[in-house]
Amino acid sequence: MALEVSIMAHPLVKEAAVIAIPDEIWTERPLAVIVLKDKSQPLVPEELTHLLTGTFAKYQIPDQFVFTDEIPKTSVGKFDKKEMRRLYAEGLLKNNE
Repeated sequence: MALEVSIMAHPLVKEAAVIAIPDEIWTERPLAVIVLKDKSQPLVPEELTHLLTGTFAKYQIPDQFVFTDEIPKTSVGKFDKKEMRRLYAEGLLKNNE
């Protein structure tokens, strides 16, 4: 949750959700799913990594940032992390470019 809040503090980010994805070395790693306020103003992952460095340990900072048009939500409007993990497992959660 703190990671999501920190990512959403970036002025170009509208929404951000973080899920755990499988990793061969570390078992799990964070993946950030991000909706930009304006798609015409791109954001590079290195800028987000820099934003998070110093606040979070290196292992907590995502290696991957996926930019998408919308984040799946539950019927009550919360981020649907179960759906995001399913989409990732099926190869459907990827940058929408």
